[in-house]
Amino acid sequence: MQANDPVVDAVQCHAEAGVLTITLNRPKANAINVPTSLALYAAFARLQDDPALRVGIITGTGRFFSAGWDLAGANEGEAVDADHGPGGFAGLTEFFSLSKPVIAAVNGLAMGGGFELALAADLIVASETAEFALPEVKLGLMADSGGVLRLPQRLPRAIATELLLTGRRMGAAEALRWGLVNQVAPADGLLPAAVALAQTLVANAPLAQAAIKEVLRRTQGLPTEQAYQVLRHHDLPTYRAMLRSEDANEGPRAFGEKRPPIWRGV
Repeated sequence: MQANDPVVDAVQCHAEAGVLTITLNRPKANAINVPTSLALYAAFARLQDDPALRVGIITGTGRFFSAGWDLAGANEGEAVDADHGPGGFAGLTEFFSLSKPVIAAVNGLAMGGGFELALAADLIVASETAEFALPEVKLGLMADSGGVLRLPQRLPRAIATELLLTGRRMGAAEALRWGLVNQVAPADGLLPAAVALAQTLVANAPLAQAAIKEVLRRTQGLPTEQAYQVLRHHDLPTYRAMLRSEDANEGPRAFGEKRPPIWRGV
């Protein structure tokens, strides 16, 4: 893709101090079609592959974080079950091997697939103006890019089911009350709040963070006893590598020497 390519312009990346900020800029609603999904996946793959990058932030411009699936594209022939590439819809919803933390900085309306994109992130910082909804049921569809799977893991089942079956909107304050988002920030302070959270993550051990993501993914929904069996006896390569890592020695050593640790990720 070349400069001024509309897909390139729609997905903008800025790397600074170990943080890759990925911005959806596709007026008016930051809707996502197949080319945009592929561009988003390329950005998240860059985060995964570049050792200098530690944390990703996904955000949007304007009134919308993302309106989700591009209905205009659907009217132009994009199938409802179109292949959105190796990361799934929006490049992240099925990028299960992404081992680095991602923060969704939800600047406005997160509708349908936009909400599912936020749910695929590890942490959510929301603007006071943010609203979340899965209105697919009003279109004869369901939120099958992770919404129907992830939302009941993040909210009490009755509340998640209500959102899925009614398509109603949930504001930022309610989302915070239910623990769906990690924090709410003023609109003009959203990105600074997300970057501050990202820098907190950058200061911690990268291999340990990758191991945490691996264990969370592999034990999701399991009873505690069964989860322990997975932790102790199953193939968890990142967790095993963490236990044997130089970082696992560096952390206690730095603590004893009263200095910041120097993480190497090995």
